[in-house]
Amino acid sequence: MENKAVKPSPETSPVRPRRAGAGTRTPLDPERWVDAAIDVLAKEGIGGLRVEVLAKRCGVTKGSFYWHFKDRRALLDAVLTRWKDGRIRDIEKTTAVAPGREREQLHYAIEVYGASRNRKGMAIELAVRDWARHDAVAATVVESVDLYRLECTRKLFVAAGMSDAEAKSRSLLLYACVFGLSLMHYTHFDDNLSDLKQRIAERIVS
Repeated sequence: MENKAVKPSPETSPVRPRRAGAGTRTPLDPERWVDAAIDVLAKEGIGGLRVEVLAKRCGVTKGSFYWHFKDRRALLDAVLTRWKDGRIRDIEKTTAVAPGREREQLHYAIEVYGASRNRKGMAIELAVRDWARHDAVAATVVESVDLYRLECTRKLFVAAGMSDAEAKSRSLLLYACVFGLSLMHYTHFDDNLSDLKQRIAERIVS
């Protein structure tokens, strides 16, 4: 069990750790701890998110961590909240469209989520999903994000003229495709991958 640093009283300012031969360190605020935790999560998975390792990586003490977080679980919850809020903002932005352009926007959603350029974003996505396989809290958060994503695209398919049942099928197919592709190695499957992906998108949207 990790030892928690005792917080100083309100009348006493916390002592900032100093490094030999260096000036006073700038303490990390909670948002920067979460930023650092997400970076570690993307590279090492949930197993790498340990307070000692994270503090060392950030160049601060464990005591400064406990100044902001009750325990490691509190940090993990903050990471999940950040991820969830970001994914919801992202899908809302990706599926926002003027009436009459729903199919065009669905093509755009497939292109965005199926693109390989956002490697860090996909690494975080996969790390959170792997985490959710072993953690009930993470699983609940992932499910809520998935359902929100599916609902946003379902509305686009319905607005494009499909029945609700068909819209649900297409919406699930869309995400099964884009996230499934992120797990596969298929660069040598076709000489023109861009054209191949376009044909797949047409089948999903049309």
